[in-house]
Parts: sequence; structure tokens; C-alpha cells
Amino acid sequence: MTVAQIVSITGTPADVERRPADRYARVAVERATLQQGRGIEGDVKSRGGDRQLNVMRAETVAELREEGFRVAPGELGEQLVIAGLDADVLAVGGRLRLGASAVLEVTAPRTPCSRFAHIQGKSIEAARGRIGVMARVVQGGDIAVGGAVAVEEASATRPGG
Repeated sequence: MTVAQIVSITGTPADVERRPADRYARVAVERATLQQGRGIEGDVKSRGGDRQLNVMRAETVAELREEGFRVAPGELGEQLVIAGLDADVLAVGGRLRLGASAVLEVTAPRTPCSRFAHIQGKSIEAARGRIGVMARVVQGGDIAVGGAVAVEEASATRPGG
């Protein structure tokens, strides 16, 4: 079993400007609660569906920093950054246990958009395939910066699995 660690958590609280022109409306926090089928509790982007969380590898964030991307927590539009994961773990269908009980399932690669390019001052092509994945919360729970992340077998959290 691979063990990794959460290095950043960000969300968009209701009391911040929703769509500033020059950045994402993300605020870094030390702890958060993931809600099953929704995303981060208190995050205005927490709506359900298959795009509940933007998840990135810390190793990719470091590469992007070297290329001049702005990478402080939330600046890439991400909500969770995890260190110590192999890239192949974030394939569609992959599952991660965060902390004692939260479980995420990767639903799709995250694709850069024109807003991302504008905020970063970089082309969409410069980021394509490198800004993480979208995930859904299949089991809620509390998470924290520094908390453990374990790769799970998909059947381990499915009913009857």
C-alpha cells in the first residue's frame, strides 16, 4: 500500500469574491471536512456530480513552479495537493483514502481552460495533462494538512467489497 501526505487544502468560502479577474477565489486551510457526494464542506463549489474536487500531485506543482507558474495554495485552481503519489495512481477509477475515513475516486483528468491560461499568463498547451484530476467524495470525513493518504483498491470501499 502506498502512503502519501496532504500538503495543501484550499476552498472557496461564501464570503470571498467569487471570480476575481487575476486569481482563483481559493483560501488555504489547515483542516476541512469532505462531504460524501459533495466536496469540501463550506466550499461554494461543493455541488456534487463528478467534479467535486481538483486534486494535484505536489511533484507536478514543483515542476510547474520551475516553469514559472504561480503555485501558492489554490493558484493553480486546485483544492488538494498530495505529495508522494505515483502519477499512475491518479488514473480514472483510482481511489484514495485521506485521513481516517474520507475516500476519493478519480473521475476525469482536469483540463486547463482560458481562465486558467489568463490567470497564469501561460498557454493552455503548457498546462494540458499536468494540472491534476477531478475526483468525487465517495466517503466523507475530516482531512488535514500533513494527514496520510493511502491508495485503495476500488473494491475496498464498495458495498460488499
